[in-house]
Amino acid sequence: MTRRLAWLWLAPVAMAHMVSMSTGEARIEGRRMRFELRMPLYEVAHVREPARALIEALKFSSRGEAGKRTESRCREISAEGAYRCEAVYEFPEPVERLAVESSLPSITVSNHVHLLRATRDRASDQAVLDFSFPRADLRFRPPTPAEAAIEQVIAGALRAAGGAAPLLFLASLVLAARGRRELLAIGGAFLLAEILSCTVAPYTGWRPAPRFVEAAAALTIAYLAVEILLLPQAGHRAIVVGVLGLFHGLYYSLFVTGSGYRAGWVLAGVTIADVALIGLLAWLLARVRRLAGSVPVVQALAGVLLAVGLAWFFVRLRS
Repeated sequence: MTRRLAWLWLAPVAMAHMVSMSTGEARIEGRRMRFELRMPLYEVAHVREPARALIEALKFSSRGEAGKRTESRCREISAEGAYRCEAVYEFPEPVERLAVESSLPSITVSNHVHLLRATRDRASDQAVLDFSFPRADLRFRPPTPAEAAIEQVIAGALRAAGGAAPLLFLASLVLAARGRRELLAIGGAFLLAEILSCTVAPYTGWRPAPRFVEAAAALTIAYLAVEILLLPQAGHRAIVVGVLGLFHGLYYSLFVTGSGYRAGWVLAGVTIADVALIGLLAWLLARVRRLAGSVPVVQALAGVLLAVGLAWFFVRLRS
């Protein structure tokens, strides 16, 4: 019974990279487009025939006509820890608007994010492509303030709700709360720490490696699970959660830096998603505890989170 409840709790979460991101740059001149894709080497390790699969995962079209790829090549850049592909496309007519479709999440990991920037003459545009929004139209005009705000808020919410590590930590946060008042306290501490870390990190000049951020996030899950299991009456839990939340804010800092989005709008989306998820997870936990009766649900789920967090941490270290 306990094992079944544990897996029901974790069912929405698939083990994947917390930080899975690639960048692309498209330069358009008339009917011709040069495209460059860059991806961390560790993202490519399990991709079969990456030189073919990565290029074919991105489709470009203009006015309903697909661009014809006339050449492509890929190579590993060990010194940068990156895999780079370059391709040239020809279109039937000069490109006014560029449509792009990405299937990268299906060949890498489900929460993969591709940041695409495109330039045509002196105009530029960009798009964020992931499992929720695999298609985009680049119109080479600056978005209105309202369009930019909505796009960035949604992007922040999807980053918070679409990653395994954020979801697992929120689950451990809900388990750690010993009442509604404490849930509000530690939830607030976590949100403030995320915002502080994401806002301040770019000004420090420190850009942590994605693997470090992911390993640190996995360790925060394990640490909070240890608190629940071994120190059930420990005080100052809001302070502990706040410190751990600083590491999760680094992920959003990497996303803001890579996308060029405004931190304020992205963090607004993150906050909305986090509050909604905390409420949902707290409601689910209450329901599960009522169904389980005398079964120590909190301890059982904390044990699962401890095992997952430690396993994930050591996997990231070894990779």
